[in-house]
Amino acid sequence: MRRLGFILFTASIVATMPVAVHAAPSAITFTYGHHLFTISVSAHPEWRTPSERWFYRGLEATPPARFRSCGKEVPIENDWRKELSVEWNTGNIQRTIDRTIGSVLSREAGSVTIDRSASGEILFQGVGLTGRDIDLPLAASLTKTALEQDIAFVELPVIETQPAITVNDPELKNLGIKEVVTIGESVFAKSPVNRRHNIAVGVSKFKGHLIPKGSVFSFNQILGPVSDRTGYWKELVIQGDATIPDYGGGLCQVSTTAYRGPWEYGMPIVQRKNHSYAVSYYSPQGTDATIYPPNVDMKFKNDTPGALLIQTLTDKHDRAFFIYYGTRDNRKTNIVGPYVTDRVSAPTNEFISYTTEIPVGEKRKAGEKHDGMKAMWYREISTQGSGTVLQYFYSFYEARPITFQIGVTAEDMERRTQGTFSDTPSWLPSKP
Repeated sequence: MRRLGFILFTASIVATMPVAVHAAPSAITFTYGHHLFTISVSAHPEWRTPSERWFYRGLEATPPARFRSCGKEVPIENDWRKELSVEWNTGNIQRTIDRTIGSVLSREAGSVTIDRSASGEILFQGVGLTGRDIDLPLAASLTKTALEQDIAFVELPVIETQPAITVNDPELKNLGIKEVVTIGESVFAKSPVNRRHNIAVGVSKFKGHLIPKGSVFSFNQILGPVSDRTGYWKELVIQGDATIPDYGGGLCQVSTTAYRGPWEYGMPIVQRKNHSYAVSYYSPQGTDATIYPPNVDMKFKNDTPGALLIQTLTDKHDRAFFIYYGTRDNRKTNIVGPYVTDRVSAPTNEFISYTTEIPVGEKRKAGEKHDGMKAMWYREISTQGSGTVLQYFYSFYEARPITFQIGVTAEDMERRTQGTFSDTPSWLPSKP
């Protein structure tokens, strides 16, 4: 991360000292919860400002005007010394953070009224997102310190504000529904139409769901059956070694969103499994939670002082949200990561499988190639009177080759199941 410096020499200014060199990382990664923002230092030369300091007999002083004669090179007297340096400009750093991160992360606090209909349905009028504002002067100061000390990570100082919440239902009030406890969010930009549809359908299943105090939340239990009869369309899902269309493709975006809020708040995670390979929709790696009913579920325990009420939504910026209302306690949770190790390049060969779902002899791509890796996050939970607990969350992602499927007849597929089908049908070329 360190850079070589350079020295300025001038024939007549013999007392000029070398330019000071700040050890600095090539990039700074700013963190806030699971959010990561990386800014290249070299892409922002305006962060550096040339400066000079003058010294008289070893003490910093203001130079006499004669040393600054316009158009002339004036020799510096022996008792004087000028030191050139490059300083970090916190004003320009602040503007960069505001423009590149603040535009994404900052938001105004919302407003929501929570009520219950005559039939018992919980109703939301408005959205109770918390407000977020980056403390820009402090963020710039922390960045300057990181640059000077060759530190590549800065935890963003973010000021959070509660939304305006009105709870009209007495029962919900008695259950402790009064503030936002935590929010899970994810981004599904560039998702195809079917995936977006399934995310919207899946998110709607959880709106208004109450999680009693002390109970374990099961994602699959609330989600219910996944089929065309429950409103889902076919979209790509990970099934074994292939990624193929099936009803409900994209629901892992919903489970990941539901998971992130309780995980970041510090609730006990009862069951969570990462995807078999790294998927860009769930970046940063190690923060995903896959589900595949009925076997693979995501579960957490509500150990807060009261019940939790869920409001869900998607917005025009392709973001999904799970807002958990309830009663906060005094815990303070910090998550740090991901620490990515053991990277393995994706295999260069093609993986071929067979299916009866496409015309005989047709070939379709069933999955992109993916590098393998391990990702680990720390979760530190501090509570008054109970001390601090440090937990580790590991994720293992396989390296996968590019995958294709070839259409075969039902008879060919049956022979393959019985062990009489060769790797490649005789009527297909050996290398499709």
